[in-house]
Amino acid sequence: MWCGRSRSKELAADAYSRMTQPGMQMPNVDPVVVADFGREWEAFDQRALSDAERAQMFDGYFRVFPWDALPPNAKGFDAGCGTGRWAMLVAPRVGHLVCIDPSSAIEVAKRNLAGMKNCSFSASGVDDMPLEDDSMDFGYSLGVLHHIPDTAAGIRACVRKLKKGAPLLLYLYYAFDNQPWWFGQLWRLTDVARRAISRLPFVARLAVTQAIAAGVYWPLARSAILLERAGLDVRSLPLSAYRDRSFYSMRTDALDRFGTKLERRFTQSQIRDMMERSGLEAIRFSDAVPYWCAVGFKR
Repeated sequence: MWCGRSRSKELAADAYSRMTQPGMQMPNVDPVVVADFGREWEAFDQRALSDAERAQMFDGYFRVFPWDALPPNAKGFDAGCGTGRWAMLVAPRVGHLVCIDPSSAIEVAKRNLAGMKNCSFSASGVDDMPLEDDSMDFGYSLGVLHHIPDTAAGIRACVRKLKKGAPLLLYLYYAFDNQPWWFGQLWRLTDVARRAISRLPFVARLAVTQAIAAGVYWPLARSAILLERAGLDVRSLPLSAYRDRSFYSMRTDALDRFGTKLERRFTQSQIRDMMERSGLEAIRFSDAVPYWCAVGFKR
């Protein structure tokens, strides 16, 4: 029997092998993907997201982030800030936050963060961030570097901006290495759909992904609630992580998941290896969704 989990890991291994070949050089930005994300974040500017849900999601991503290790008035960066939805909760905790995004979403972030006087903004990619090397007290990039041609190079670019001992928090799509075999098989089917949907014009893509949110995300998420109340462990059920999320989040993520042309996935060991090769140490992974979130400190 074909094993979906093994196949998804093989695809991750192949992509990882190509991007870690010595001497590999390629433009580390896909203009089409950048433009698509700009349209996505203009359509879903996150203003409809409740404060409670934003805080809950934020805690999931930042569960392993070492807030106590930051110096007073720490200065850091958000690489791929999108709408600024995470910067809203980071900025009040630090001295200065540089919000960076190459897409038109940077204008959405400026509007959403207008009240944050300690934020600055740059319309740039991960390879041309307007920051001096070895200058930042922390950095993070959540759900971004798996959408660029060379994820490993993107991590290295982030690490270069950090001071020695500064933390970098990453969230990269996982290759289902902690899931049962059938989970990867199901992903393979959805990935075929993603490749087709992501080629549609944006208006059609938006319509299809919103139908997916209503017809797939919402029923499965609500079914997971009922099963959990019946005493079952639902953590390995598809989309069970959305059981406590709003329909707005489902709509956002359906577009994000099925409307993006470039997507890479990695096992935990591959992420650890990329982080270590980039000059990070004391790497720690979160053991809860979303997978994989990891933090490391610059050597």
